[in-house]
Amino acid sequence: MSDTAGDPGEGNTLKTAGHQMNSTGIAERLDRLWSIEAIRQLAANYSHFVDSRDLDSLVGLFVEDVKVSRDASGRDALKQSFRKSLSEVGVTILKVTTHTIDFTDTDHAVGRVYAHGDIQIGGRWIHQAIRYDDRYERRGDAWYFTGRRHQLFYSADVGENPLGYPPADWPQSNIGLGTLPYNQPTWQTFWGKEQAKKDTEIQDKEQT
Repeated sequence: MSDTAGDPGEGNTLKTAGHQMNSTGIAERLDRLWSIEAIRQLAANYSHFVDSRDLDSLVGLFVEDVKVSRDASGRDALKQSFRKSLSEVGVTILKVTTHTIDFTDTDHAVGRVYAHGDIQIGGRWIHQAIRYDDRYERRGDAWYFTGRRHQLFYSADVGENPLGYPPADWPQSNIGLGTLPYNQPTWQTFWGKEQAKKDTEIQDKEQT
C-alpha cells in the first residue's frame, strides 16, 4: 500500500497537488459548499414566491419563530405582513444578482443580496435597485432566513408601463403583454376570483 492511501479509518488523509487534507476536512468543505448553495436557493426562491404570490411557500423560507415586529412573531404573522405589503403593488419581477455570504459558525451566516425589481404600482411601472441584508440559520437539515432587511438604492418611474401593451401572442410578437404571472394558480388565489377572471381574459386574448 502506498503512503498516500493512509488508513481506512477516521482521519484518513488525501494528498493531491501538494496539499494534504484529512476526511474530516473534506466533509467540512463539502458541508460548506452545500450550505452556500442552500442559502443561495433561499434568495432565488424568495423572488419566485414573491412574484407568484405563493405566500405559504414564501413564509416557509423563514424560521418558524421569525420575529415580524415588536409584538408579532411566527409564520402566520409574517404571512399577514406579506399579504398586506404585496396587496399594495401589482406585478413584481425580482431579479437576484450579486449574493455574498459570510458564515459566523457552521449553522449561522449573514448575507447581502443585490437585486433589481420591476414593480407595478397602479398605472406606473417602477424600477428599483435593492440590497437585502439577510440573516440565515440552519435548523435540522435545512437553511432558513431568520431576518431580511430591504434597503433601497433608488426607485424610479420609467415613464411607460409595459402592462398597458396589447397581448404579445408570443412567439408571434416579441413586444406586448405575456401570460405571467396571471396564469400562476398561487397568483389567482392571492388576488381572488374577480381578478383571476380578468387575468384569464388577458390570457385568452393573447392565445387567440
